[in-house]
Amino acid sequence: MRAILIGGGLALLISLLGTKVAIRQFTRWGYGQEIRDDGPTSHHTKRGTPTMGGVVIILAAVIGYFTAKLLTRDVPSASALLLLFLFVGMGLVGFLDDFIKIYKQRSLGLRSKAKIVGQTVIAIVFGVLALSPFLEDDRGETPASRHISFIRDFDSWTLPVIVVLALIWVIVTATSNAVNLTDGLDGLAAGAATMVFGAYTLVNIWQNNQWCGQSDITYGKCYEVRDPLDLAVIAAAITGACFGFLWWNASPAQIFMGDTGSLALGSALAGFAILTRTEVLLVILGGLFVVETVSVMMQVGFFRITKGRRIFRMAPVHHHFEMLGWEQVTVVIRFWIIAGLCVATGLGIFYAEWVAGT
Repeated sequence: MRAILIGGGLALLISLLGTKVAIRQFTRWGYGQEIRDDGPTSHHTKRGTPTMGGVVIILAAVIGYFTAKLLTRDVPSASALLLLFLFVGMGLVGFLDDFIKIYKQRSLGLRSKAKIVGQTVIAIVFGVLALSPFLEDDRGETPASRHISFIRDFDSWTLPVIVVLALIWVIVTATSNAVNLTDGLDGLAAGAATMVFGAYTLVNIWQNNQWCGQSDITYGKCYEVRDPLDLAVIAAAITGACFGFLWWNASPAQIFMGDTGSLALGSALAGFAILTRTEVLLVILGGLFVVETVSVMMQVGFFRITKGRRIFRMAPVHHHFEMLGWEQVTVVIRFWIIAGLCVATGLGIFYAEWVAGT
């Protein structure tokens, strides 16, 4: 528990102070956000606001985690290092996207195919390592499993490795893109992500308390997870980093996280779902991100089928409410409420499953 508090607290402090430095430095360098011409007209005033704030989130979380491990004299686990690889690796893909936007002074960064290639490489390398027998612990547990998982593995469904890798790719790319789509209003994605990472901190702490690797667990259904306590340290560190960033990202935002932050945070959520065996539960915990993504899919599909008609005035759905005349702050707060309800529901289901099994 000491490592969790140190990691989360230090990441919060670094992010809170580091983001202020980043705002000043990025402004000096001219790292301003380009705004889509077809977006809401109210967003045009945001042009030039510093972007790539996700760099601070990533650095704060990584430094917070490794400092916590150093101070507690503990060795980083395989699961933690894999999740950090996914987190930082996808952040680099987003960084390239942001940098191209800034360098070429346009709202389009990496081409869609190039971005997908980058996401695919990171996701597949993560999946291969997470399933590798070389990373088994003393009980023969690999960081990821070959089962479909809700709150724990469905042991009756053992999938071929190639199918599992395909599912990992889908989860990682879908979740990272979902957070990216949600990152369209000041503080919306950062606030919602903070709640979900906070939930995973609690999930990992609970899994550690009821971990099958402990010899004194004699009641209920324990959790077959590779390194739950170490994952809790990272979850706390990312939660703290998002909190610190949100101080400066709340409306009116003084800095945006950019694709650097949104892709990194989305991939980390996917990583937690995979490594904690809660892939389906993530759909509930991250319900807001699901709604945002589905709204885009519905809009695009309906537009193509009807040859030009739309369901929403603009997608993702948060822009629809803006176009209806809602104030940006109103949309963000109400969407935060939805995100909080999704997180509370997911945690309630997680705990109820354990109670039902005891």
